[in-house]
Amino acid sequence: MKYITVALAKGRLADISVDLFTKIGFDLAQMKEKSRKLIFTDEERGFRFILVKTTDVPTYVEYGAADIGIVGKDTLLEDGKDLYEMIDLNFGNCKMCVCGPLKMKDQLDKINNLRVASKYPSIARSYFQNQRGRSIEIIKLNGSVELAPLVGLSEVIVDIVESGKTLKENGLDVLEDICDLSARFVVNRVSMKMEKERIMNVVDEFRKLVGEEK
Repeated sequence: MKYITVALAKGRLADISVDLFTKIGFDLAQMKEKSRKLIFTDEERGFRFILVKTTDVPTYVEYGAADIGIVGKDTLLEDGKDLYEMIDLNFGNCKMCVCGPLKMKDQLDKINNLRVASKYPSIARSYFQNQRGRSIEIIKLNGSVELAPLVGLSEVIVDIVESGKTLKENGLDVLEDICDLSARFVVNRVSMKMEKERIMNVVDEFRKLVGEEK
């Protein structure tokens, strides 16, 4: 029997995902042990689980190295991969927002060369082009995005907001909500055709688990 491969994002997302698979009957005890292993199998079910970097999950699924993936909506929006998004798993909930000093709230459409710092340049550009009808200068950063407006690198930032505590501690506020984010269950398009029954069995179980039964 061919393995169905599931790509999970390392860290907290994988831990929660493993708990969900365990609740629907998978034997993933090995994944809860501390080790450096990256591949785990449930031989009885014929499923293989691989641990990858969060931003790589959609790539593994799109190219068929994994049949299924669990990843945040932010990564899906940023990458724009050609996948089936099957379920909103309703965990890892947060928002993508435009943030900055409160005085910038009424200035977003008035500054000619608005500089926006973000780890998510595609999401930022799409929001300002499609929702606000304007072009911006994107400054791609990989960490501590909140620092950018404080040192004059950008006027505002586009970033994920959970509690908003980090923003407040740095004198920033949410200026605009872009979209809600959460973990999503995604499937490779070819895999859905070739292994539809086995994949849909899991999809149906997950839908019951997260209250999305249809």
